Amino acid sequence: MALIDMLAALEAAPFAVAIAESPWLFPAIEVIHVIAIVLVVGSIAMLDLRLLGVSRRDQGVIELANETLPWTWGAFGLALCSGLLMFASAATRYFDNIPFRVKMLLLLLAGINMAIFHLSAYRSVHHWNNQLPTPGAARIAGTMSLTFWVGVVFFGRWIGFV
Repeated sequence: MALIDMLAALEAAPFAVAIAESPWLFPAIEVIHVIAIVLVVGSIAMLDLRLLGVSRRDQGVIELANETLPWTWGAFGLALCSGLLMFASAATRYFDNIPFRVKMLLLLLAGINMAIFHLSAYRSVHHWNNQLPTPGAARIAGTMSLTFWVGVVFFGRWIGFV
């Protein structure tokens, strides 16, 4: 079965049809998605700005990460679920949408950036937890993260206009 056929089958699923045909269901899911994305980007930005030494300078990176990451992961799960529901309602159209594809690429790059950061610079965070400026690798990861997430928001907003 070709990818386009799988997307068409997803789009034809009863739950996807209900979302697509309902005058209120898609907008309600979209509101949940937007709130979740705000929480994801906001909590990530707090940590990234600390890595850059721009804010929360009085708090250690470990403490800030412990406070924000549960919110980040919870909101990310909600954003993922709501995003999948919206995608299912028009899977073939979204798949051909360039801003959607760019958003997905940026999400992937943000995930890779996070994995590299946690497997490298963050492993020694106990040595530089309260240090300002933070190590170069941490500042680079924070800059890249902010860039990718701003791009996710930008291209996510653009999806509906294409």
